[in-house]
Amino acid sequence: MDYYGFYTGTEFEAYKYLGAHCYGNVTAFRTFAPGAERISLIGEFSCWNEIPMYKVGDGNFWECEVHGAKQFDMYKYRIYKRGGNVTDHCDPYGYYAELRPGTASKIFDSKYKFSDEKWLETRGDFYNKPINIYELHFGSWKTKADAETIPEGWYSYEELADILIPYIKENGYNYVEIMPLNEYPCDESWGYQSTGFFSATARYGDPDGLRAFVDKCHNEGIGVILDFVPVHFAVDGYALWNYDGTSLYEYPHSDVGRSEWGSCNFMHSRGEVRSFLQSAAFFWLNEFHMDGLRMDAVSNLIYWHGDPKRGVNGMTRDFIKSMNCGLKQRLPDVMLIAEDSSTYDGVTRPVFDGGLGFDFKWDLGWMNDTLDYFRLSPEQRRYSYHKLTFSMMYYYNERYILPLSHDEVVHGKATIIQKMNGDYEVKFPQARALYLYMMVHPGKKLNFMGNEIGQFREWDEKREQDWDILTYPKHDAFHRYIKELNRIYLETPAIYGSDFSRDGFCWFDCHSEEQCVYSFMRSCENSSVLAVFNFSDKNVDYKLNVGNIKKLKEVICSEDSRFDGCVIEKTVPVIKDGVASFNLPPFSGQLYDVK
Repeated sequence: MDYYGFYTGTEFEAYKYLGAHCYGNVTAFRTFAPGAERISLIGEFSCWNEIPMYKVGDGNFWECEVHGAKQFDMYKYRIYKRGGNVTDHCDPYGYYAELRPGTASKIFDSKYKFSDEKWLETRGDFYNKPINIYELHFGSWKTKADAETIPEGWYSYEELADILIPYIKENGYNYVEIMPLNEYPCDESWGYQSTGFFSATARYGDPDGLRAFVDKCHNEGIGVILDFVPVHFAVDGYALWNYDGTSLYEYPHSDVGRSEWGSCNFMHSRGEVRSFLQSAAFFWLNEFHMDGLRMDAVSNLIYWHGDPKRGVNGMTRDFIKSMNCGLKQRLPDVMLIAEDSSTYDGVTRPVFDGGLGFDFKWDLGWMNDTLDYFRLSPEQRRYSYHKLTFSMMYYYNERYILPLSHDEVVHGKATIIQKMNGDYEVKFPQARALYLYMMVHPGKKLNFMGNEIGQFREWDEKREQDWDILTYPKHDAFHRYIKELNRIYLETPAIYGSDFSRDGFCWFDCHSEEQCVYSFMRSCENSSVLAVFNFSDKNVDYKLNVGNIKKLKEVICSEDSRFDGCVIEKTVPVIKDGVASFNLPPFSGQLYDVK
């Protein structure tokens, strides 16, 4: 390892030196702990008796070798700290770990051979491709029926691949985004408060099982994006906190050292911390062939505690730039995605142009404005009409993904369909219109599991999705509608091919406030579609100046009777003297091919 690069924060492969590494019958253990008085290795291979570790390199690294240690053997570092405290720590660079509530690391030497060469050769150039992401929590998408013998009911990585991949393909998604799969102690944190940044969680099997999952996805044409948390870590004393008796990874002062979630903030001004996080990011992309990382809570990396009023945290912002730059230099065809709630300028601009170097940013402004609009009564919508036009005022400032994510269906926020105004019957047509609006609005797409079946129960990490609701006609019809909508998105260049070009979008009508009607065109090369929406509760006879358009052919209508809507036959708008006449049912959206 490049020691100078490690200390200056330019190292991206520290995991190849630190941690436990097998060399034939010998396993070398190495850890970075400059503040420790002494360290011993303990593990199953020594009946948990201490094996002294020795200082190597510049004296801040500790090492020992063990003969005869086996794959999956558990181990810890017993760290003697100044002042007399002794703590048994898991390995910060450990490749595998014991299932909670156990806290030991495990020796793991991967033997997996990938077979996804064809996928890797073609996965780049994603700006002008359709990206339709299915976000899920690995342990609660589906669970096993024999949960009495398997208390959590989890499928293994390989088992879930066999049932998830056909579902994703049938439903018209081409990427899956998985909430964090690093090791973490508390199920309720969903993986966002980690103790093992290099350890694939043991909840679903061993690391090679995850490699097999990714490999299977790639061989079926599905990309895999992983949530990654470079902001903070779990406070558990056996992990990173106070690792060598000093604040090695965290800030020494709690006013900036503790996050709003009660976890420890990384001190990104330290080169060793930068190298740790950069190496973890590169590890998931390089060793597991992940196609991208969605980085959580990026606003907390830009501003002190995520609050613009506290000002920009310059060292942390510089860390983002250097990490993104280094990842792109090594793997230019992977996606780097920011979950950023701030209005900071240049999140998706290249670093050389003054930006942060992400490829995409979640459009949380679009998400909030859109869901707020659909919560309103039809009478109120005319006064908040421009909640749905505002997104295009800023849209071209960044490259966006439109997210209806897990964050919107938990903690009393209600699910997406439940957010729709009105009673049970009226929520479905509004949700269908909402999803058509989402699909034709510029930007890549993300939908969280359960949204596609119109789930009313908020997501709970302890339970699988309410698949039984598909026995109810309205939910079954809604699910068929989402599948058809996703298929249309993947097959229609006009609504994905020019997402980030100003020529790809044109308002036709964004001033029908009283009627709550909107219309716009999406275009790509020689292909165009026209979208028309009526978000009021009234039937609207609508006339629209369509210029040189001669003919419109219906692609999909959200109120088609096939999807439990009120329209039995397709309608062909009459165009006369450049004006098209539409009959728009309440709470409806219609998409037309332009001829």
